[in-house]
Amino acid sequence: MTLTEIKQILRERNIRLTKSLGQNFLHDQNQIKRIADAAEIQPGEKVLEIGPGLGPLTRELLARKAQVRALEIDQRLIEPLTILFETNPNLTLEHVDALRFLKKETFDWSDWKLAANLPYSVASPVLVELALSKHPPRRMTATLQSEVVDRITSAHNTKSYGVLTLLIKAHFESIDRFRIPATCFFPEPDIESSCVTLARRPKALLTDEAMITYVSLVKLAFSQRRKIVWKLLRQRWKPEQLEQAQKQLNLDPMVRAQAITFEQFVSLADFLTH
Repeated sequence: MTLTEIKQILRERNIRLTKSLGQNFLHDQNQIKRIADAAEIQPGEKVLEIGPGLGPLTRELLARKAQVRALEIDQRLIEPLTILFETNPNLTLEHVDALRFLKKETFDWSDWKLAANLPYSVASPVLVELALSKHPPRRMTATLQSEVVDRITSAHNTKSYGVLTLLIKAHFESIDRFRIPATCFFPEPDIESSCVTLARRPKALLTDEAMITYVSLVKLAFSQRRKIVWKLLRQRWKPEQLEQAQKQLNLDPMVRAQAITFEQFVSLADFLTH
C-alpha cells in the first residue's frame, strides 16, 4: 500500500490518526518486505498481527500465504480493512484492545509467530504479555521505538538494561534488528524506529514456579536502581536466605541490579525457589 493510497483512504473517511493510539503507518514496501523476511513467514503458518492499521503488512503476510489473525483497536479502520481483504479467507480481523485481550485470555500461541508494527503506545507491555504467556509464540518480529529495542537487546552494566530486558530474555533470544527511517511512516514519528526479531528459546530455563520467583525478583531488584540489591530483596526474602544465595552464587555483597547478568538472575531465581 502506497503513501498516496493511505492518505486517500484517510481523507475519504475523514480519519485523523491519533498519538494516543501510537498510530504511525508504515508504507515503505521495501521495509515491509524486510519485516516479513525477518519473520521468516512460510505458507500456512499462523501469524498474529497487532495494530494492522490500513493493512500494508497484512497484505504482505497474506501474499506469503500465512493465516493471519489481526487485532485492531480503532473501530474506524475495521471497515476499510474488511473491504480491502474481504475476498481473502486467510485473514481473521478482530476489533479488540490487544493488550486487554492478552491480559484476559489464556491462549496457546506456541505454534504462532508475531509479525507487527506495534503501536508505540503499547509496544512494551504487549511484548511482555506475549513473552511471559504460558505458551509464547515461537518467533516475534516487531517494529518498535529504537529506544525500546535497545532495552530489549542490552547487556548488563548498561543504562538500557533493566526489567524489560530480563522479562523478554527469560523465554526469548534476540536474533536481529534493523533501523527503519522516519520517512517510511505516515505521519513521520518524532522518534527513531527499529525492527527486532526474537526467537523463543528451545528449552525453558526455569520451572513455572521458579519463573514466578524470577519475575518478582527482577521487578524488585530494579525498583530502585541505585540501591544495593540485597537490601531491596529483603522485602520478600529472609536475610539468611539471601546471604546463602549471595555466597553460593559468588555475587558481590554490594552489587546493584544492573551489574547482575541475566544468567545470574536465572540462577538466583532458581536458588530462591528451591
